[in-house]
Amino acid sequence: MRRRAFLGAAAATAAAGAAPLLSGCGSSEGSGPPTLDFLSLAWQAESVKANKALVDEFNRSHPRARVRYIQGSWDNVHDQLLTSFEGGAAPDIIHDEANDLTDFGSGGYLADLTHDLPAPLRSRIPESAWDTARFNGGLYGVPFLQEPRVLIANGTLLRKAGVPLPTDEHPWTWDEFEDICRQLSHHGKGAERYGTAWPMSSPVSLTVNLALTTGGSILHRTGEGDDARTEVRFDAADSAFAELVRRQVGKDRSAPTSALALGGGDVLPGFFAGRYAMLPLNFSYRQQIQQQAPDHFDWVTLPLPVGRGAPDGGRAQGVSPQTLSVSESCAHREEAVAFIEFMTRTKDLVRLARGDWMPPTGTAALRDPALTTTRLGWRTGMSLARHLTASPALGVRGYAEWSDKIATPALQQYYSGAIGLGSLRDKLVRDGNRVLDRYRN
Repeated sequence: MRRRAFLGAAAATAAAGAAPLLSGCGSSEGSGPPTLDFLSLAWQAESVKANKALVDEFNRSHPRARVRYIQGSWDNVHDQLLTSFEGGAAPDIIHDEANDLTDFGSGGYLADLTHDLPAPLRSRIPESAWDTARFNGGLYGVPFLQEPRVLIANGTLLRKAGVPLPTDEHPWTWDEFEDICRQLSHHGKGAERYGTAWPMSSPVSLTVNLALTTGGSILHRTGEGDDARTEVRFDAADSAFAELVRRQVGKDRSAPTSALALGGGDVLPGFFAGRYAMLPLNFSYRQQIQQQAPDHFDWVTLPLPVGRGAPDGGRAQGVSPQTLSVSESCAHREEAVAFIEFMTRTKDLVRLARGDWMPPTGTAALRDPALTTTRLGWRTGMSLARHLTASPALGVRGYAEWSDKIATPALQQYYSGAIGLGSLRDKLVRDGNRVLDRYRN
């Protein structure tokens, strides 16, 4: 879940300070306790404040080690970490996301935490979340924040149109969503309006993760142990979500072609102006909407639609959570794990979740009253979070190349109408499996 750029200044500030700070592993200061470097990618003011406060609290209560807070940036963390790993100067404790764990874990840069985590930590996070950080028999991170996709809707437009709003218990189906988007769209005289918009500047993760809502996966795991492999398929359940987006853009005109090249934040001005009635966005965009929406703008958070007949009632979404890992080169692994355990106590998971406007992974934290309030859609996010599952992309060697060289251009061509479903299937499956086969050999 690479975090999107937000309000410019915060991300730029973090990026400006990140490069010189990835300078070395933890060390002992004189004869005192060892100092461990903690690379944090928190960037919102509330989140940075919570992370720094937890570092201070840990240092006051754990005399055996001190933790030094280092500010990183989502914009360039992968390349900076790779450079620091190869240069022997990696931070001891690393905040990243599960998508990065495959390459770094397979490369021997991250510690396998399978036998290092204390029982209280293991028990407060469910297995479905642990699965996002586990591959090839190893556990390379502690998933602590996660993010479902939701619908953010213009409540005024929906109510004026007489559209009954879905509830967490009774979400719309994708078929109902298509019907409502057609109903809310308006072309011709007056202001043009679309029922929705699909910002698809990064189409692969969205398409793969939401294929689960229709019972698909696209990246399918087969076999066990040494015989385990991942292959690309694009059968009816796998392609159903992509076909829906294409219908809305190309046939129904209930979603604009112009939004396909945009990011989530780019479509917000049009949403505020009434050009789009609903937007499928990551849950944390609520903060940006809350801060930027015009006075008295009536917006509501709705559950994502579900596929008929899909497993888990179509509520499952694939995710790549934020994680906390330990560098393989860390000389004080026990102390590093103690810090991660401290950071992920239930009350602190709640603090971090509120700071990032995202659901935590912890079962008890998801039930906390501060996160289950109906205000600003928090309850909807916590309800959806219980159905999140590991993205099919996690743990797949060669995924990055398949995504960048094969799937991204193919999906962009398909969504824009340049190629049909058959051509898309050929590119994703035939060309994609050639890429994955090369990583298996």
